[in-house]
Amino acid sequence: MKNKVIEQYEADENMMIQIYVQWCANHDINPIDLYGKAYPTQASNEVLIEVTENTEKNALDVDTQSVLYVLQLFGNDDLAFEVSEVAKTFK
Repeated sequence: MKNKVIEQYEADENMMIQIYVQWCANHDINPIDLYGKAYPTQASNEVLIEVTENTEKNALDVDTQSVLYVLQLFGNDDLAFEVSEVAKTFK
């Protein structure tokens, strides 16, 4: 049961990363740079790098509210703040 919960959390976390990276790709934003701005002391995130390399622009439409919701759901408030700051520059 414990392993099942861990596996489900990891799958959900990967989905959150995919949503974030897709939003960035759709807006011509480097997701790794923006992540680094939010979390400057963290080591590189291998899953983030892998997802970034495998994401095509506009493969999926992700609106800003959705990415903010998912980031906050996983406690990524600093990254959600950076996303919202970038989104303010959209016209």
